[in-house]
Amino acid sequence: MGVWAAIKNGVPVPRLNIPIFSMEALATDIASHMKDGLRTVQFFGYPTDDNRHEIIAVLADDTSNSLIAASALAQRGQSYDAITPNAPSLHLFERELHEQTGIIPQRHPWLKPVRDTNAAPHFFKPLGKDAHEVAVGPVHAGIIEPGHFRFICQGEEIYHLQIQLGYQHRGVEALFKEGSPLMKTPLAESIAGDSVIAHAWAHAWAVEALCGTEISPKAEILRAVALELERIAMHLVGLGGVSTDIGYLPGASAYGRIRTAVINTTLMLSGCRFGRGYIRPGGVLSDIDEKLRKHILDMCDELWHDLEIINNCLFNNPGVLSRLEHTGRISTDLAWKTGLVGVIAKSSGLPIDVRADQPYGIYKKDRIDPAMLNSGDVYARLMVRALEITQSIGLIRGWLGFGIMEGDIYNAPSLMAPGRFVVTLVEGWRGEVSHVLITGNNSEIKHYKVVDASFHNWLGLALAVRTAGISDFPVCNKSFDASYAGHDL
Repeated sequence: MGVWAAIKNGVPVPRLNIPIFSMEALATDIASHMKDGLRTVQFFGYPTDDNRHEIIAVLADDTSNSLIAASALAQRGQSYDAITPNAPSLHLFERELHEQTGIIPQRHPWLKPVRDTNAAPHFFKPLGKDAHEVAVGPVHAGIIEPGHFRFICQGEEIYHLQIQLGYQHRGVEALFKEGSPLMKTPLAESIAGDSVIAHAWAHAWAVEALCGTEISPKAEILRAVALELERIAMHLVGLGGVSTDIGYLPGASAYGRIRTAVINTTLMLSGCRFGRGYIRPGGVLSDIDEKLRKHILDMCDELWHDLEIINNCLFNNPGVLSRLEHTGRISTDLAWKTGLVGVIAKSSGLPIDVRADQPYGIYKKDRIDPAMLNSGDVYARLMVRALEITQSIGLIRGWLGFGIMEGDIYNAPSLMAPGRFVVTLVEGWRGEVSHVLITGNNSEIKHYKVVDASFHNWLGLALAVRTAGISDFPVCNKSFDASYAGHDL
């Protein structure tokens, strides 16, 4: 194998420090590193000034809390031996690379479009005279975003679920290159509207790293408080949503009521219930006073008390357990091979959590022990959420329990350094959020790349419902709670 560049989460390096291999050598190295236990963070391509494409791979070595990076140059129409047959977690990355650059992964098992819904359909056909198809979407009832689900069934049993996304065509990554780089946080906040803090932090951190801007310990704590409030609120959405899907109305109403108290606290902190306008490159835009600090701690105390009651009701109800246990199971081995992250990985026995594996901000000091189960079913995905809520409450209490720190909350950033490369990883409530920022020779953004946790996890939903009854799909889908917007960049 070639020598890859050793990098760290959020630490910029000169772009020329990333070694350039042949496309075949890069693919071979990736497969070898994956076999040795590394996992994919980024794999993408972008056009160069000489009508070629630069392909960049970033892999995580979570045992050593480090990242490695390497690249290759290739032309549209050039082919290489696909990595997916040896490392299935690359399947979607290779499909995206082919769709965006025209570079062909030979012998890829299913080279269908990732986001081009205008391309010819790529669907499996039912096998056998008793098989049938059930198509749902892309237009759904209510306010759900567009996505097409095609079930291949034998009676009520799901043989395979095909998921087609990409209907929104937002062009988010290209928009980062337009206008001032220091004014793009609202765009980052719009990547996934339920993960505002996670994406805003990843973006602001990338800009800060390239500007050489240090943020104060106080600002780091305030960012972490906002992130954990976002995690609590959205995990409560998941718990309430699954309760609704199985008809457990006490859970649906109780979790919804509790969530309102959490997002109203985020409103008091940031001016928006979803945290928009709070994080900016250089820190945060509003401080916390003694009154708000006390309110947050009191809210955490009430939340702890109420959750103890409703969680005991939910997780000890025989009717609830009969719908959750053994439903939509994903084994540890399958979760690893397909590259699942976040709650979905942790519920299948994989302790993948950026706060612990690639620590940043205040998490460098207050290390996280990932909440984890190994049954990989709907029950485990809900229980991990409940455990993470408890963990987040403890973190917030620890950060705010001794008073308010002194210091600035914002330091204005300067011009970004030219010819630099940085990758930032933040643990959102779904899992790993990753941003890559590459600057050109004039400090402009040469390329910007985003990977939301949903990009890793959508395939997991298709695998979870195999052999399940089609009536199990809604509860499995809600237990994954993957984002359409986070995928349809």
